[in-house]
Amino acid sequence: MKKMAGNNEGSHGWTFLTNHMHVLVVLARDPELRIRDMAEQIGITQRAVQRILAELIGEGILKVKKEGRRNRYTIQRRARLRHPLESKHTVGELIDLLD
Repeated sequence: MKKMAGNNEGSHGWTFLTNHMHVLVVLARDPELRIRDMAEQIGITQRAVQRILAELIGEGILKVKKEGRRNRYTIQRRARLRHPLESKHTVGELIDLLD
C-alpha cells in the first residue's frame, strides 16, 4: 500500500473520508488534474482512480469534458450525499468544509 502524502493516520489504517470524496476534493482544487496526479495525491492506484471516476460520472456527480489531450472535470455540487444519514447535505457542502 502506498503511503499517503501528508498522512497523519498513524498505524490505524483508516481515514474518515472515502477515496471517492478524496477524488472530489482534489478535483475541486484542480479540475484538470491528471489521473496519475490524483492517484499520487490520494495514495491509491491509477486503476482505482479510474474506477472511482467512472462511478462518480455514472452517478451524475461528475461531468467530464475533453479539452485537447486533457480532461476537465466539473463537480455537480448540488448532488446529495448518498447515505440516509447525510442525504440532506450536498457534495458541495462537504467540499466547502474541507477546502
